[in-house]
Amino acid sequence: MSEKEEKARFPWGRFLRNLAVIAVPIACQNLLTTTASMVDTMMVAPLGELSVGALGLCAQFSSLMFSGYWGFVGGGMLFISQYWGSGEDEGIERSYGMTWVCMMTVALVFGCLAVFAPELVMKIYTDKRAIQEIGASYLRIVGFAYLMQVFSMAMSCLLRATERVTVPVIASMASVAVNLGLNWVFIYGRLGVPAMGIRGAALATTCAAAVNVLTIYLLAWRSGYPYLFRIRGHFRWSRESLGNFFVKCFPILCNEILVGVGNMVINVTLGRQPEHVIAAVAVFRTLEGLIIGFFAGFSNAASVLVGKCVGSGALETAYQRARRLVYLCSGVILGANLILFALHGPILTRMSLSGASYQAGVWMLVIYGAASVIRMGNWIQNDTYRAAGDAVYGTVLEIVFLYVLVLPCVLLSGFVWKLPYWAIFLCCYIDEPIRYVLMQIHLYSGKWLKPVTEAGKAALPEFLEKHRRR
Repeated sequence: MSEKEEKARFPWGRFLRNLAVIAVPIACQNLLTTTASMVDTMMVAPLGELSVGALGLCAQFSSLMFSGYWGFVGGGMLFISQYWGSGEDEGIERSYGMTWVCMMTVALVFGCLAVFAPELVMKIYTDKRAIQEIGASYLRIVGFAYLMQVFSMAMSCLLRATERVTVPVIASMASVAVNLGLNWVFIYGRLGVPAMGIRGAALATTCAAAVNVLTIYLLAWRSGYPYLFRIRGHFRWSRESLGNFFVKCFPILCNEILVGVGNMVINVTLGRQPEHVIAAVAVFRTLEGLIIGFFAGFSNAASVLVGKCVGSGALETAYQRARRLVYLCSGVILGANLILFALHGPILTRMSLSGASYQAGVWMLVIYGAASVIRMGNWIQNDTYRAAGDAVYGTVLEIVFLYVLVLPCVLLSGFVWKLPYWAIFLCCYIDEPIRYVLMQIHLYSGKWLKPVTEAGKAALPEFLEKHRRR
């Protein structure tokens, strides 16, 4: 069949429906969570730029935790989606159990650091004493939320990979509603409760995290969803299954940890800029979270749609889907960026930015808007490769370019050349176009299809032979 005939036969209608069924609920869930973070920033804004900056730096510590456990999410999604495609219930339960234990271990470490050593954490991120004190008071409380937040993420990973995306959305809606209501009560002191300031935002976040976990459990139980409640199956591990899990997770884990450390270095560099830049960075990270949260729905959908096909042995379908997902998702992100930039004025103003901090926020949005379309193209390709079993190629590229090109440019521009903040910020994305070209070459080669199920492995020789003849 010719390339032209393949394009004509591709079932676009069914493909888009399947994508929307998974992507839209996940995107809504992520947007709800990110919107809650944005509203947190807005509600803390009247306390001043120092509080906004402190909240933003605490969020970067949470992002580092995210990097620490996301490698296990990627590995878990790889196995669960492929076992879901091949109908292997024991494989799903076992993979979730391993994913859950690894994620909760990471959450415990970061929770302890936040509760027992918050001053140390804040000293790493900024040299501004006033911001350190405000941030430490926030971390002491919000550290208790970390275990619950990661627990709910592990359950959401399982539900998404098995195409049960409605439950996490409803749970997120309940969690966001509780967070917003309690913010109003605790931050400003309503209904007879004393005003707690930024500590009130931390307490509201902790209560909302508990609501999220309970809601997921209750809804999954009421709907008869089996995999969360077969506890023995979660721990029915063998040496072989553990080895396979960590072999696949290790490259993703290295990627996420090293990228997380690299991002921390970038944030430390930006945290040494003037206070108005720190406040602008905090607001930008919140708005960036809106774009990433929206995009993550499509990224998770891509992982499920491709991973399910690979697990069932439909390798050609997985290949054709992956090629189209890259451009489709990049186009969606371009549209989301345009909407965000059209609304940037009132958003930045409402989040307490004015004068120099407002101008800094605008410059960051302009740079990010141009870079993120390529950046998200790289992201979707890497997530697709991981779901198909190739956890190495994208990892190696991202780590090498981050440490050989991006971080040296950021550190030199910030500490040696003393360049303006916008030049430092621009250096954060200097590697994206180069990686995009290399990722595209790998995408069209088809070498990223590496099944873990018997059905997928059986179909691989025919797929490789077909693509060698092209």
